[in-house]
Amino acid sequence: MQEHTNRILVINPGSTSTKIGVFDNDLSIFEKTIRHDAELISSFEQIIDQYEFRKNAILESLDSEGINISKLNAVCGRGGLLRPIEGGTYSVNDEMLKDLRAGFAGQHASNLGGILAFEIASGLNIPSFIVDPVVVDELEPIAKISGFSLIERTSIFHALNQKAVARRVAKELGKPYEQLNLIVTHMGGGITVGAHKNGKVIDVNNGLHGDGPFSPERAGTVPAGDLISLCYSGSYYREEVMKMLVGQGGLVGYLGTNDAVKVEEMIKNGDEKAKLVYDAMAYQVAKEIGSAGAVLSGKVDAIIITGGLAYGKDFVKEISNRISWIADVIVKPGENELQALAEGALRVLLGEEGPKDYPGTISSRTAVK
Repeated sequence: MQEHTNRILVINPGSTSTKIGVFDNDLSIFEKTIRHDAELISSFEQIIDQYEFRKNAILESLDSEGINISKLNAVCGRGGLLRPIEGGTYSVNDEMLKDLRAGFAGQHASNLGGILAFEIASGLNIPSFIVDPVVVDELEPIAKISGFSLIERTSIFHALNQKAVARRVAKELGKPYEQLNLIVTHMGGGITVGAHKNGKVIDVNNGLHGDGPFSPERAGTVPAGDLISLCYSGSYYREEVMKMLVGQGGLVGYLGTNDAVKVEEMIKNGDEKAKLVYDAMAYQVAKEIGSAGAVLSGKVDAIIITGGLAYGKDFVKEISNRISWIADVIVKPGENELQALAEGALRVLLGEEGPKDYPGTISSRTAVK
């Protein structure tokens, strides 16, 4: 008996592009990055105002490829800056649309994902979903204590890729994700290290502008007292300091580039500063993985390294040399967000899990500020 094919359209909006894909079950049959004119995008007063323009661009691209949208079974969009929610696949509902349009936790192009999915799906009378947005919050109460009573640790991380790669590795290990303890390290423009316990990310560093290792573009944890002194030195505006921490921190701040390939080339050419800084980034990633090992009481089934930086064999080796004593290290380079979105929607369509209702109820969780 032939397996029923579920055709899923997935949408991942970026600042000046929209990535789309069409999947038959978990098999990609079409993927495209639609580039948008930066000047045209900037002409929209708010990000939400772009949705009609982007929707038309998506439909035109599908039509030009001869893809009949009437054969779709679901549409899945990248989740945006919503309220803190537990991981999973969520049906797009009125409450979610309201928060996405308002930019509940901030304005970002990813907020358009759920809106675009809903707009296209509702015209076809099929379901629309989002999967594991960056605001997934499964932190245990003890992990939210920062040590400073006015500030609570918040969960902002690469939830979509971390969860997707954890599920793939679990399948390879022949065990349900919900029965494993995993440390998942996503290494891209930002770096996040999550302690996954029985299907929940019970601790993770805030990869946006909070804590953890420095990365190609972000400063990570910096000495608090010195940062306060810098802020009140009279030399910088608030926005300048934030930009130095996020966007101009990490490799950019030290070496003037966020391109790891260029840094590796600098090292090959004998640049000692580049080697020291690059080794320090690996050192800090290893320390964060070690911390996650402590969170899991040393009971770790595997350590997964993923993201764009995982293509750097020397970089991964530098990390692995420091942490392989904890557990086996499994390297899964890159991040395929379109595939992850399709897999999340497919689990619901196949009845492997039910769609979650936004926002749900998470006790003792506060909004991401």
